[in-house]
Amino acid sequence: MNRRKFIKNTCWSAIAFSLLDPSALFAGNKRTLSITMDDPNLFKRPVMPPTDRNLAILNALKNHNDLKAALFVCGKHIDNPKGKKLLESWDRNGHLIGNHTYSHHHLNSPKIDSDSFIEDIIRCEELINTYGSFARLFRFPFLKEGETAQKRDRIRSFLKKRGYKTGHVTIDTSDWYIEQRMRQRLEIDPDADVEPYRNYYIDHILREADFYDDLCLKVLGYSVKHTLLIHHNILNAMFLSDLLLALKKAGWSLIDAVDAFDDPVFAREPDIVPAGDSIIMALANEAGRFEEYLRYPGEDGKYEEAGMDALGL
Repeated sequence: MNRRKFIKNTCWSAIAFSLLDPSALFAGNKRTLSITMDDPNLFKRPVMPPTDRNLAILNALKNHNDLKAALFVCGKHIDNPKGKKLLESWDRNGHLIGNHTYSHHHLNSPKIDSDSFIEDIIRCEELINTYGSFARLFRFPFLKEGETAQKRDRIRSFLKKRGYKTGHVTIDTSDWYIEQRMRQRLEIDPDADVEPYRNYYIDHILREADFYDDLCLKVLGYSVKHTLLIHHNILNAMFLSDLLLALKKAGWSLIDAVDAFDDPVFAREPDIVPAGDSIIMALANEAGRFEEYLRYPGEDGKYEEAGMDALGL
């Protein structure tokens, strides 16, 4: 059974079961999830200026029991006075602030060497380490950790010596691609109906969450404290609150990111090359028994293109 057939069959089975006994759907399997958000920025976008976009995201988290997220900062996007104010707003609200490098280079590229990548990590750290909510959590750009064992292990060694824990993603998504498609529509027509994008987005996140949690159960035998990857963009400025409600209705318990990163899974170092992707996907790859569920990259816009095309999105 391939990955998409698995998701389809799992969803329909869950729906049928819940119709018989909704309370039994998640009995005995507590599923917890935290919000981690990459790439805060000040990009100009249609319909919503950067300050409004940032405030909407913060308000969505605040209004859901003051949920605390982790924000992974790409330094080049906020290295200015307005960017400093943006980070101050996250710091003031008690969200973790993590390192996502300064330049967002793709470590699996042979053009990027270990030394220059390390310098980029330090450059970002110097930009964010004065905030009270700064945490020594590092997230690899594109979730790529090196195309060779030598490069992978060099960076892992540096991070340990620097006191960092890898800010792994357990539930990977392509929210950036859905946002890109919606943004292109809004650039043409600022009054376009965005409800279909909202519905597709929420369905996408719920499907990916179910997939990665089921794979987690297969690989590890338990459901980890999940970290969901989404981005600081207009999609989440508009729909993060709706997404959080949908996750709760689907049986997920929302937890603070600081609690999620306590899970032992975040200390794991899968022995695979090329290294990276969701830590759950990487561990499945390392185990060598779950090939039918794997693909490379784990998530990408190309997997969503046909579905969005069919819906006219």
